[in-house]
Amino acid sequence: MTDRSGADPALAGVRTRPAKPYAEKRRPSVFWLLATPVVPFIRSIATIRIRDREKLPSSGPFILTPNHHSNIDPIIIGMAVWRLGRAPRFLAKASLFTIPLVGAALRSAGQIPVERGGASRGAIPISAAKRLIEEGQGVIVYPEGSLTRDPRLWPMRGKTGAARLALQLGLPVIPVAHWGTQTLMPVNTTRLRFRPRAHIEVLFGDPVDLSDLGRVADRAALQTATDRIMAAVTALVEELRGETAPAERWDPAKHGQTETGLF
Repeated sequence: MTDRSGADPALAGVRTRPAKPYAEKRRPSVFWLLATPVVPFIRSIATIRIRDREKLPSSGPFILTPNHHSNIDPIIIGMAVWRLGRAPRFLAKASLFTIPLVGAALRSAGQIPVERGGASRGAIPISAAKRLIEEGQGVIVYPEGSLTRDPRLWPMRGKTGAARLALQLGLPVIPVAHWGTQTLMPVNTTRLRFRPRAHIEVLFGDPVDLSDLGRVADRAALQTATDRIMAAVTALVEELRGETAPAERWDPAKHGQTETGLF
């Protein structure tokens, strides 16, 4: 339940605990086990260059908003975040956390449940929200909600999930873009392509300024925040591609495409 400002009263007074830079990576965790086989394997088949890495906060909570055009994107973004000393946490459907073993694995990896439908659509548990803030954790949220439907792989129309979290929790939004993952795993497949060797660039951007919106989470504020987030992500993709994106972002609804995703 939220008050008129759009903020959740249960989060009032929650403060971030001081954290040393890159403490997450030094602390033993399940991420060590996951990174041990994944990182060397991906490095053996792809070259990943991270640009403007200093723009990812070395400590404290944040929301990271990447573009999304290949099924391997989460692994690449997760690797980039891990290389910079932060633990890669994603939002996952709340229903997955009720599955034996799967739920335990997701919780142990620090992944965050989010409701997919009903009146609580897009909501994360208060306990998870408090943990993000108190422990200074970051979360990766795909602002498009799913793989882009744009035929040229430009970021499509955004959904309001990332904006809602940012406004209600008061967390900074860090845009990030990547290009080249489609050469490692072609679009709409789960098949790796080993040759030619993929060259992937990851580019971090400045925090998206949402300060004038306060903690309001009404429809107008959410749409304004979402538009700013998508504009920031698209600008980074343009820089990586050396091209200009279409003036109007792809809207699946206008092309008779069924929308999917968490938000």
